[in-house]
Amino acid sequence: MEIRSFEDLECWKTATELRRNISLLTKTLPKEEKYNLSDQLIRASRSVTNNIAEGYGRFHFQENIQFCRQSRGSLHEIADHFIIAKDENYISLVQYNEYRSLLTKCLAILNGYINYLVNQKKKFANND
Repeated sequence: MEIRSFEDLECWKTATELRRNISLLTKTLPKEEKYNLSDQLIRASRSVTNNIAEGYGRFHFQENIQFCRQSRGSLHEIADHFIIAKDENYISLVQYNEYRSLLTKCLAILNGYINYLVNQKKKFANND
């Protein structure tokens, strides 16, 4: 499949699925978490897809790699928020495992994309 937009990237598609799931999760959290855990989860999940999109639009391998690394950092932040939600009994262990499974999938695909970009950067650097 030809990539014409960041919307064609598997890492963006999977992160979008995670973001949608997080949006649903935040609606179930207690009201006292609205400006704490809910807000942090929403911001971090949006940061993942936003940075993938922005990096794609930079058209330079190193900048794209850096934005993807920021997305990866946000995914790890989300992992910690999931742990908090579990520890505070806002989500069950089953829910936690489901969220972590999707997050792990996001990380794997994003890491694959980062590796691809690193290899493409090396390939183009060797052609100069």
